[in-house]
Amino acid sequence: MIKRAVLIILDSVGAGELPDASEYGDVGSNTIKNIYKKVDGYSLPNLEKLGLLNIDGFQDLIKSNSEYIGSVCKCNERSKGKDTTTGHWEISGIITENPFPVFRNGFPDDFISEFEKIVGRKTIGNYAASGTEIIKVLGKEHVETGNLIVYTSADSVFQIAAHEEVVPLDELYDICKKAREMLKGDLAVGRVIARPFIGSDGNYTRTKNRRDFSLVPTSDTMLDYIKNDNKEVLAIGKIEDIFVNKGITKSIHTTNNNDGIEATISAIKEDFEGLIFTNLVDFDMIYGHRNDIKGYSDALKYFDNKLPEIIKSLKDDDMLIITADHGCDPTTESTDHSREYIPLIMYGKEIKSNNNIGVLDTFSCIGKTILDILNIDNNIEGYSIKEKII
Repeated sequence: MIKRAVLIILDSVGAGELPDASEYGDVGSNTIKNIYKKVDGYSLPNLEKLGLLNIDGFQDLIKSNSEYIGSVCKCNERSKGKDTTTGHWEISGIITENPFPVFRNGFPDDFISEFEKIVGRKTIGNYAASGTEIIKVLGKEHVETGNLIVYTSADSVFQIAAHEEVVPLDELYDICKKAREMLKGDLAVGRVIARPFIGSDGNYTRTKNRRDFSLVPTSDTMLDYIKNDNKEVLAIGKIEDIFVNKGITKSIHTTNNNDGIEATISAIKEDFEGLIFTNLVDFDMIYGHRNDIKGYSDALKYFDNKLPEIIKSLKDDDMLIITADHGCDPTTESTDHSREYIPLIMYGKEIKSNNNIGVLDTFSCIGKTILDILNIDNNIEGYSIKEKII
């Protein structure tokens, strides 16, 4: 009997454009496949051994028809959107019918004025921009004046950038909390993000002290049901921020993929029942949004190289699940998230091998299946595929 699920989100590692990708400007996006095609001789042997390339749409990348040891498929997104919050919520059982609002032309003047009054600082920026570019443009003015750099993107976010020597981290986080409280109703963006940086003019660098302040989930998720069943829900990485600690029994804050992978391996070695829920954010945050194909492909290689250690750490009654939350194809012109299927790879002593399930209707089948396998009654969205994988 499986007693614990180890769920790893490879943030933005999408598996091909969804049928409605044209509505989001994402025709041609295929994060995984395009990396394989762009990087000569590319391979991820350990993920391939689990069945990565046996997922529908990837079979033409297979060099030899060898057997694989996992169960695989890809999942359609039923929620409206292509952002982190939407993806994680759907995985955990909440389908978002109405997309979170976006403000490509900046936030309303009356909101900005009220925000400045409440936080006690003026703002500059207030337009859609790359985070690394806007600090190059406005960093010097920010350092000289103390005015906060605020900006957004094609995603539903309100981002606040500040130099750590100008606005201390505690103050920046408090400012973000105040913004989160203000951004409600028609202004209820998915996330408020603290974007601290350091350095001097011409050499500003964002630090690892990013923090996300998400909306509270609108209903109970997979996490709540597991916690309420007196099992552990260990959140690693930005999972604690995405779910605002709702349904979480313990959290481990990490600063990069390597840190998150090591924390996950350590957690697997512990003895408890329930869920280990990890987000590895570097694929998206550092490489996808910067169209850094080499960085993205190398980060996938690093995870692939660590996969044998992850698998070796698994207990006989563990189930490993590797998936994503959306795409962010670094090979396209866009630097935004992409509307893609997500890959779903499942492995464990009790999980079928050489098993391609095809395409699932919703990300929430993941949460539904985990709860079914853990024998926890629930009423989250989705349907279980337990009988197809065990």
